[in-house]
Amino acid sequence: MGQARAYLLASLAAFYLVALAIPQVTADMTDEVNLLWGNCKVQRDGTGRQTVAMSLDRWTTSGFSSKIKYLFGRIDMEIKLMPGNSAGTVTTFYMMSEGPWQFHDEIDLEFLGNSTGNPYTLHTNVYARGVGSREKGYRLWFDPSQDFHTYSIIWTQQYIRFLVDNKLIRQIKNKMMNGSPYPNYQPMRVFSTIWNADDWATQGGRVKTDWTQAPFTAYFRNYKATSCSQGQNSNVCGQSSPNGLFNQQQDQMQQQQVKEVDAKYKVYDFCDDSKRRIGSSEDCQSQ
Repeated sequence: MGQARAYLLASLAAFYLVALAIPQVTADMTDEVNLLWGNCKVQRDGTGRQTVAMSLDRWTTSGFSSKIKYLFGRIDMEIKLMPGNSAGTVTTFYMMSEGPWQFHDEIDLEFLGNSTGNPYTLHTNVYARGVGSREKGYRLWFDPSQDFHTYSIIWTQQYIRFLVDNKLIRQIKNKMMNGSPYPNYQPMRVFSTIWNADDWATQGGRVKTDWTQAPFTAYFRNYKATSCSQGQNSNVCGQSSPNGLFNQQQDQMQQQQVKEVDAKYKVYDFCDDSKRRIGSSEDCQSQ
């Protein structure tokens, strides 16, 4: 009886530690993010749910960031992009470290606008100590301007995953042993921005931004962060424990999801571009 009670108390204590170490953020977005610049407006729907509307015009870009930094975790955001002719625009959802730019870490989701009737491109990339060039691009299998969809970044010491509506589209493993840099020690903030990049964003810059369509407005809501804060116990946070919350191998369904997305929707892969590929070819194939 005494042993059983001790085990129960230990289990409750462990659960309490995990709850403290891995907070889930579900409050109003403005409780968790700073509206940094430009035309960012806070709106509420009929249920009181908060949405941030972020706009771009010829003179002004817009952006917001998380109030805190994260070292490993999962970030979810619901985003609805602008409809119609969005060519030349880029809407972003990413994580980035602070400090010298030449050594910065970054995990990117970028939505490249297109002419009316043509799909957006979802562009993914990772920087570690200032080294990037690991782009993969996808055509989304739905119209991201018609409704909100959930986009997620999962970042652990073992891998980075990108998900769309909880569907795994890409995984990048930590392959530092093979010569590929990996972001594993610098905490990062979450950012979202909208800006003009018509020198490259749409068809390599051939299609320019039509400013008569401005302002271009994207909407963000339901920001959630499940994170391990800097300095917390690595076993609790799953950085080294095989049973940690984020330390999970791909299952068969996830492997099939990645194969399906690659086969049907991938439009660019740095692994097929010898001029941009970093690391060894074996490392690239193992991602």
